[in-house]
Amino acid sequence: MKTLRELPAEERPRERLVAHGSASLTTAELLAVLLRTGRAGETALEIGRSLAALPGGLAGLSRLTAAQLAEIKGIGPAKAVTILAALELGKRCATQKTPDKLTIRSAADVASFVMPRLRYETREHFLALLLDTKHHVIDMPVISIGTLDMSVVHPREVFFPAVVQHAAALILVHNHPSGEPTPSREDHLVTQKLIKAGAIFDIPVLDHLVVGDGCYVSFSEKGWMTES
Repeated sequence: MKTLRELPAEERPRERLVAHGSASLTTAELLAVLLRTGRAGETALEIGRSLAALPGGLAGLSRLTAAQLAEIKGIGPAKAVTILAALELGKRCATQKTPDKLTIRSAADVASFVMPRLRYETREHFLALLLDTKHHVIDMPVISIGTLDMSVVHPREVFFPAVVQHAAALILVHNHPSGEPTPSREDHLVTQKLIKAGAIFDIPVLDHLVVGDGCYVSFSEKGWMTES
């Protein structure tokens, strides 16, 4: 088995990270740091390069299950879960609230906040963006995770965290794994049901964003938030 120790110190990913910071490393080198070891005839860096060259790059990797990733030569179950955990941390970091609190002023603000978390998901995720009276983000709980094209949403799951965390309003968000954000008939029906529930709880639903791959549709911008 080849090892990274055979490389000059200035070419080893871990040493380069310590000396120059993680931003100085290529995607392949960062993957090599996660992998730690290679396999017979191939270093961790060479495997990292192979992974980085897969169709879709990191986005493609994030769409794989642990079992699918483990089947790639040189990976296996332990390395697969390490890679997926790192990718998930990256997603969560991208949507983590800043100390001065994120303020939502438009659908575009919502989209930029949730897009890194949702655009590459292979199943439909339905979330509620909880806001305080100044439209600062309080939390963004996942309400349900569905199949490729359907998510089951009930008002009690949506409004329970909103009530517990004293939210003044909320915004509904879900993704379409197909990448096409055009709302379905079910999306419209669910939105209307939750608008009515929000009126009962006195927690208004301000918008519903359907997120695709780098694009979105806002019910509010389309004028679809009027209760029917």
